[in-house]
Amino acid sequence: MLSKVLIANRGEIALRILRACKELDIKTVAVHSKVDADLKHVRLADESVCIGPNPSADSYLNIPAIISAMEVTGAVAVHPGYGFLAENANFAEQVERSGFTFIGPSPAVIRLMGDKVSAIAAMKAAGVPTVPGSDGTLSDDPAEIIAVARDVGYPMIIKAAAGGGGRGMRVVHAEPHLLNAVTLTRSEAQSAFGDSRVYIEKFLEKPRHVEIQVLADGQGHAVHLGDRDCSLQRRHQKVLEEAPAPDIPEAARKRVLDACVKACIDIGYRGAGTFEFLYENGHFYFIEMNTRVQVEHPVTEMITGIDIVREQLLIAGGEPLSFTQKDVVFRGHAFECRINAEDATTFLPSPGSVTAYHPPGGNGVRVDSHLYNGYRVPPFYDSLIAKIITHGRDRASALARMRTALDELVIEGIKTNTDLHRTLVRDGDFQRGGVNIHYLEKKLGL
Repeated sequence: MLSKVLIANRGEIALRILRACKELDIKTVAVHSKVDADLKHVRLADESVCIGPNPSADSYLNIPAIISAMEVTGAVAVHPGYGFLAENANFAEQVERSGFTFIGPSPAVIRLMGDKVSAIAAMKAAGVPTVPGSDGTLSDDPAEIIAVARDVGYPMIIKAAAGGGGRGMRVVHAEPHLLNAVTLTRSEAQSAFGDSRVYIEKFLEKPRHVEIQVLADGQGHAVHLGDRDCSLQRRHQKVLEEAPAPDIPEAARKRVLDACVKACIDIGYRGAGTFEFLYENGHFYFIEMNTRVQVEHPVTEMITGIDIVREQLLIAGGEPLSFTQKDVVFRGHAFECRINAEDATTFLPSPGSVTAYHPPGGNGVRVDSHLYNGYRVPPFYDSLIAKIITHGRDRASALARMRTALDELVIEGIKTNTDLHRTLVRDGDFQRGGVNIHYLEKKLGL
């Protein structure tokens, strides 16, 4: 068992990690920027260390400061949460070289799956279905690029090999626009990721975003925890998620779940991870793997009863998986609404002081949030301030509970996107299930 864990994150996920550590009687160290000294998890941790000024580049992305904090506090492991350094192979490598434990996959696996081209190759080898594409990065030869594109077929999407977060992607509908789009995407990729390599995939017209949650111990054992539908998105950012994904044929679901488990074993995966797919017309197409805990992991926890963060801690401590696939039982349905400090119409950030906060409650309702009355939302970081999660015996009852929970939620002093969620959970098409990834943007007129 790990004796002391440093939490290299902030906000609701840092508090989530702290709670899991406390349940396992693991001591905690909270690192924070200057403005985050009053975060709830900082107040509750056994120790806290200020690692820099407010900009994330000088604090939460400051690798030497984080490792120094581990050294001075005697922490033996670091949990990166999500975002910031969670999928940074260099950070994981420096942690391990310094004699500490990185709670996540090995640096080699993070690199393998962080590069979209090598990830796709690994998934093909493991039997995971992938999107038809260029089978590698594009050359600099215009004639070769045109030939590859004709083979893939239009429309297509050009993607950065090191991309993520919706950046480094461009759709091309016709050949006259191809070469210019490749040049622009390469430039954007170099600027955003320091890597100009790009590749081509077939562009699916109306897919859904369905992902598979996995756990593996790095000792030859892996399980899946079912799937999630994350199709309600705005500019490639998820807004509302649910589990399990509705209206998926069971035979297709089983094939992709089994393939993901096999892939974990093949690549020697360790910890929690998520395989992300586009799903269209009964077929799954792998797009990437997130080698960390996801924002939306609570919906999976609600339908399985398995604490994913707790399992991360146990696996990092050297424990083998304590259960097998047959022990995973799925019960009911769950939804998660991401509550952001932003204007529900313009989506502009809304930092400021929370003058009133009343979270919803009741049967089947869970709230993951670091808010409290008087908390000041800073302007320096992601705008996520709360996650409202509901569970019910079926999709309809879970959605009914979400409508009630959102109506109960009170956050005053700042603007939030709560009204958008109240509209979405009453939307007829969403209530029927199975909307595609373009649905929300069309509804918003974007």
